[in-house]
Amino acid sequence: MKTLIDQISAVLSEGFAAAGYDPALGRATASNRPDLCQYQCNGAMAGAKRYHKAPLVIAQEVAAAVGNHPMFSKLEAVRPGFLNLDLSPDFLADRLAELEADPLRGVEQAEQPLTIVVDYGGPNVAKPLHVGHLRSAIIGESIKRTCRFLGHKVIGDVHLGDWGLQMGQIITELRCRQPELPYFDESFAGPYPEEAPFTISDLEEIYPTASARCKVDEDYRRAAQNATWELQSGRPGYRALWRHIVNVSVSDLKRNYDRLDVDFDLWYGESDAQPYITPMVDAMKEGGYAYLSDGALVVDVQEESDTREVPPCLILKSDGAAQYETTDLATIVQREKDFHPDRMIYLADKRQELHYVRVFRCAYKTGLVDRDGCSLEYVGFGTINGKDGKPFKTREGGVLRLEYLLEDVSQAVYEKSKAANPSLSEEELREIADKVGLAAIKYGDLSNQPAKDYIFDIEKFTAFEGNTGPYIMYTMVRIKSILARYAAAFPEAEAGRILPPESRSETGLALALCRFNEAVYEAYDQKAPSRLCRYIYDLTGALNQFYVEHNIMKEPDAARQAGYIALIRLVLHVLETAIDLLGFSAPDRM
Repeated sequence: MKTLIDQISAVLSEGFAAAGYDPALGRATASNRPDLCQYQCNGAMAGAKRYHKAPLVIAQEVAAAVGNHPMFSKLEAVRPGFLNLDLSPDFLADRLAELEADPLRGVEQAEQPLTIVVDYGGPNVAKPLHVGHLRSAIIGESIKRTCRFLGHKVIGDVHLGDWGLQMGQIITELRCRQPELPYFDESFAGPYPEEAPFTISDLEEIYPTASARCKVDEDYRRAAQNATWELQSGRPGYRALWRHIVNVSVSDLKRNYDRLDVDFDLWYGESDAQPYITPMVDAMKEGGYAYLSDGALVVDVQEESDTREVPPCLILKSDGAAQYETTDLATIVQREKDFHPDRMIYLADKRQELHYVRVFRCAYKTGLVDRDGCSLEYVGFGTINGKDGKPFKTREGGVLRLEYLLEDVSQAVYEKSKAANPSLSEEELREIADKVGLAAIKYGDLSNQPAKDYIFDIEKFTAFEGNTGPYIMYTMVRIKSILARYAAAFPEAEAGRILPPESRSETGLALALCRFNEAVYEAYDQKAPSRLCRYIYDLTGALNQFYVEHNIMKEPDAARQAGYIALIRLVLHVLETAIDLLGFSAPDRM
């Protein structure tokens, strides 16, 4: 189904053409004076100079050419040359009936579905998820769901940090603590134990200890570097330990991502790209792209149009070690081989923009991907800040673990729900708290532009009024309650159909429903879930204005009442679809 704007514009374009003018002038927009009309077209103003004619005359001719089109209840030319128009109630009712019958609510599937890889998550193994991982997971999940909703094939990859110096640090610290383990005995013939000699809690203590010691103990640091080299060179005991580290970490990561309702198709890490590094580097050398600079292997990525210096992309350090750039480039090679994607979308902190500029330019320049065949795209997101405007921290000044943040928000919702509904059972309250708490976090994040920093305010995010997730949840629960009351009061009533709107608020609600597919397309095109959040808030606002004017349960006209029920049921279905694209769901009670 076309967007409402496109439908209106198509009719106006025909009118411009019939009147002898460029049909491109027929583009409509939402009215900037909704008190005067619903939509407007300024094409006559743009065409006046071109056609040497007064804009009002052009507008009048176009209005006459369109005539009494069934789409419009009003189409008038007004000074100095605007076309003002309102949609007919019958047209709106017919369009809502189409939305009601369409499980995709008017969203058209892509004519040529793309293969898209979304790289989001990016946690390091052996470390707990913290608040800094929240945005990539939430934004990436919504982008993935939106792409899939439009019919594209999407592969979500967590892209674990599982192959760098931190692995050597953990191995070195384990060797200091438990030297008797068989992993450190080079003569051990195996098999190695299936059970890891540590838990995730152990790793969460071991890694920061080892990292801190590397900064003050030169011998320890060299031992960690050597352990990293031996691991990457294939030492069996270290490889076995590494597999334990990854498996234990991934189990914990999956548990926390499950709480966020975030899932990945691939649990690949930097280690999976290792087989591609050597042939990739060789090809860069043979192609004349890579050269030595102060002992390091680099590729120039500066372009003539740059207004600032863009440093070369570092492929190998002077000691031959690979860097983040190296593994990211090798991962691109791997994805090209495995999936032949049309797009690769990367989610990362906006402070990493230069890194991705260099990696993408290097990938295009060296032929790892064809610029015309695969688009490499970066979505940089801002930081989550505390009320002091600085990056969110614990009271002790440390980085807040993600599971603690989830628990704090869930508890805040639980307390508010218990105060408002003391009759609910403990089980119901906890279920509500988890669902509404997740909505509070995700909506609070996604309602901001991805690149924008924002302040995480638990009190504000969990409020049941205003532009918040709980407010959206409350609106949906209210619809469910009315539908249940109607079904109980009129068990014999047949399903009604949405009638042509009569009141201003009913028309406003109908118009808001018709704009759903437009919001989805914008969220997809801009890689900005905030467009969907804005739409949801506008839709719930239109619904609540409708409630002010119409008491559905006391409506005396049975047919009109059934039409109201059908209308709010469609609102519920659209909201359910929209919040699923954002990555959360609504409870049945609050």
